[in-house]
Amino acid sequence: MSQSDAPSIASSPQPAVETDAIIIGAGPAGLFQAFQLGLQGLSCHLIDALPHIGGQCSQLYAHKPIYDIPGIPVCTGQELVQLLDQQIAPLNVERHLSQLVHSIALLVDGRWRVETSTGTVFHTRTVFVAAGVGAFVPKALKAPGVDDLAAGQLFYHPARPDMVWDRSVLINGGDDDAVSAAIQAASAVAEDGMGARKTYLMHRRDAFNAEPAQLAKLQALRDCGAIEVVIGQITEVQQQRGKLEAVQWMDGEGNEHVLPIELLLVYQGISPRLGPLTNWGLVLERKQLLVEPATMATSAAGIYAIGDIVSYPGKKRLILCAFHEAAMAAFAAAEYLQGSKPLLEYTTTSARLHAILGVEHAPSQ
Repeated sequence: MSQSDAPSIASSPQPAVETDAIIIGAGPAGLFQAFQLGLQGLSCHLIDALPHIGGQCSQLYAHKPIYDIPGIPVCTGQELVQLLDQQIAPLNVERHLSQLVHSIALLVDGRWRVETSTGTVFHTRTVFVAAGVGAFVPKALKAPGVDDLAAGQLFYHPARPDMVWDRSVLINGGDDDAVSAAIQAASAVAEDGMGARKTYLMHRRDAFNAEPAQLAKLQALRDCGAIEVVIGQITEVQQQRGKLEAVQWMDGEGNEHVLPIELLLVYQGISPRLGPLTNWGLVLERKQLLVEPATMATSAAGIYAIGDIVSYPGKKRLILCAFHEAAMAAFAAAEYLQGSKPLLEYTTTSARLHAILGVEHAPSQ
């Protein structure tokens, strides 16, 4: 997409956040992109659909070992994310989580107007797409009656179950997030009285994919009656004029039951979707963005892409390759913005980079 092909608007009616760069995706690639842009002296904001940083590493490989990160013999996905987060801490990169980018338009001054699903608007000089295999969005509960519920009674993957107070809540799912939500909902009663009146945890089998410490907490709460585990699957959501009254569920033998509840939290996993990205006018090949490998530039001036979302000859879908791409994209963007090649400096010796990173030097004797 050339700048002349992009949708153009004269001005934004909303107050916009002004920045040098927007990074779409806060996985390892996006986090390291923020670091590389910071070294170039460019301000940036991170946007991600998930309620936390980390992307696939946090969502799919949080507790699984990774062995091919240079200089780190082994780490889990979550440990890698924590290290990357620590690395960008001196840069004070602002994060906009639980938001999807749903529109990008070219402004008359050559900048890009980026708007998210929450209505946040940015005016940015460059855009970096580090969206992995797509934005991770929760898998929807498919059962009769779901679409008829009024707002505030059904939530997908809430980061914290703060809405459970004094309500009968059903948490549907069997992963670590579902177990954690059930523990928080039930434990809050004893801690501060702000928990659920009754907590149910439903899964298709009596086995949960969570850390041993979490499973031990879950068992203790089951033993004391604070959490009731229901083995089965939801077949219908019962409501009256939009008000949730109960769920109908089926056990392993095919028998139907009714469970009265007031709140439903669904943790059925997440799935990646390219979503609005396909409507931005960027050249795609097999659902991946075509880029120039020397610069990671897409078909639109000022828009770059890195990581699993990109395609070029010889591309390898590895984290370490995404780190290389982030450096190439940052140097290319700096040259694009300043009109000349940026100076190659080393974090070992550069006083400018040390100042950016907050490196302190002992006074000379």
